[in-house]
Amino acid sequence: MFHVKHLPKNNSFDVIVVGGGHAGLEAALACSRMGESNVALITLDKRAIGRMSCNPAIGGLAKGHLVREIDALGGEMGRAADVTGIQFKTLNKSKGRAVWSPRAQIDKKEYERYVRQLISFSNIVVIEAEVVKVLVKKYTFYGVVLRGGEKLYSRVAILTCGTFLNGLIHIGHRKIRAGRMGEESSAGLTESLISLGFTSGRLKTGTPPRLNRDTINQEGLKKMFGDIKPTPFSFRTKNFAPPNEPCFLATTNEETHEIIRSSLHESPLYSGEIKGIGPRYCPSIEDKVVRFSDKPSHQLFLEPEWMGAEQIYTNGFSTSLPENIQLKALRSVKGLERVKFIRPGYAIEYDFFPPSQLKASLETKSVKGLFFSGQINGTSGYEEAAAQGLMAGINAFLFTQEKPPIILRRDQAYIGVLIDDLVTKDTSEPYRMFTARAEHRLMLRHTNADRRLSEIGNSIGLIDDFDYKKTVNKLQAIDKMVSFFNSTNLTPDGINEFLIMKGQSPINEPATISKILSRPTINIGDLYNLLPRNAFYSDDQNINDVMSEVETIIKYKGYIQRQQARLEFLSRNESTVIPNDFDYMAAVGLSTESKEKLSSIRPETLGQASRISGVFPSDVALLSVLLTAF
Repeated sequence: MFHVKHLPKNNSFDVIVVGGGHAGLEAALACSRMGESNVALITLDKRAIGRMSCNPAIGGLAKGHLVREIDALGGEMGRAADVTGIQFKTLNKSKGRAVWSPRAQIDKKEYERYVRQLISFSNIVVIEAEVVKVLVKKYTFYGVVLRGGEKLYSRVAILTCGTFLNGLIHIGHRKIRAGRMGEESSAGLTESLISLGFTSGRLKTGTPPRLNRDTINQEGLKKMFGDIKPTPFSFRTKNFAPPNEPCFLATTNEETHEIIRSSLHESPLYSGEIKGIGPRYCPSIEDKVVRFSDKPSHQLFLEPEWMGAEQIYTNGFSTSLPENIQLKALRSVKGLERVKFIRPGYAIEYDFFPPSQLKASLETKSVKGLFFSGQINGTSGYEEAAAQGLMAGINAFLFTQEKPPIILRRDQAYIGVLIDDLVTKDTSEPYRMFTARAEHRLMLRHTNADRRLSEIGNSIGLIDDFDYKKTVNKLQAIDKMVSFFNSTNLTPDGINEFLIMKGQSPINEPATISKILSRPTINIGDLYNLLPRNAFYSDDQNINDVMSEVETIIKYKGYIQRQQARLEFLSRNESTVIPNDFDYMAAVGLSTESKEKLSSIRPETLGQASRISGVFPSDVALLSVLLTAF
């Protein structure tokens, strides 16, 4: 299979991207938009580009931060979600603002249609084929070999193979060689990479059954809607008025759990047939029943996969049990007594390559010009894949221009946390982003991603000057409002009646607006009707974003200042470069375990070295001394 209308002379491209999932899509678009690059996107099925193979949603806890950052850098996922979303909701609003996270239900069919149209209007050549080998000479990438023996050439390639590398689907004891249900797996590329000295591993993920909507008794289920005033993912989205399609909440019960417990011997996860390690934080229903045996029920969110969909995604019921057991268990749930499947749930095993073999740019350490991104690096989720794809695409293009890569710091972006975790920590299970992974999360709010990253996006050509100017204007408005609130006093006569009405103690002398706003029960919306209009941003399109960010900056001022002080202290050693040829084994005083870990991972900076599991703080301190004499 090798379908393409127009190939360039000598089958040569500037960039080759292997895989058309969320990582491949962002990588290819970034390369094509940053310059007049001739980009080849090689995929097994061009109809599956950008396919949402699992849940019909974008964003969520911490993942929403990633989507906002992708957008601030000039990536596409946020805008695609805004255009095709059918329900939007900000999660975690009962907690601090640092961990608020946007999430959207997506019309999967429209999402695929939208991204395919983007590709069709770009200078990306889509090639429907299978890559079975990478070509390397003197530790430098120069091309790929397709299944039919054809060769394509390039200075740089990005491998974004998803779950397709030797993919194996499990439904009970039944096994199907596939990358996704109904799509062929890819064989040969893993072996090619291993022959070049790469180390591979095996991971497992799963997906739940898809239910026929007409067989669900919705009257017995709770409707779940999104926000009445939703917030878009993209800072560039205007006139945002999406639909609010409901999901439905169901709950398992003891009968459900007993059906599953009595059938565990039928699950390949428990019988030992599945060798790959699954995601701890997205467990199968079998895992939930066993690991949380004290819980009488588990929530199932029934999510439409597109507007008016007859196909319903059973979020919370990932499984590899036989189809008849899956059906029996679900029919014990209220509202699902007569449910029928469109497709059963299944588990899938696939090859991955531990990402400690990568630089922070996502270029491999052993082969120059070869980049990995997405699930090939052991991650789980559309958002993690898209973030890596965007950064790999950016750095691959910069590689072709012989320019230094862009490396985001941990205090600069969740994307920086994601990639730093991957290249410095052992990946024993599919990696999923959480707010708890970001030690500087108060600085990394989803609402300030444009402040942190849009300048970078503009500098590399992914954010145009018009959009960047609008962002700058908004950020200046935020700073101006904060300054006004910090310097403008309210008098007792002007504010005490309001404070008493809100159950707050009155003031005895003039106090700044900021001091009043910093009180826990006072919000900026309360003050809007009490203050002159010139105190607020005048652009109706962004006024809510501006006011929300101003409120956050003022209420969290003390915490933010403490975190900034800590960052300044930590940054002294963070960027200290470790030469690639540094001989750890010969370093006197380093512990044996640290020598082995450092020699294996070969961190690029002292900051990376400090975060490697098994490397002791005392060894990092010694290493900093040794480097001054190197």
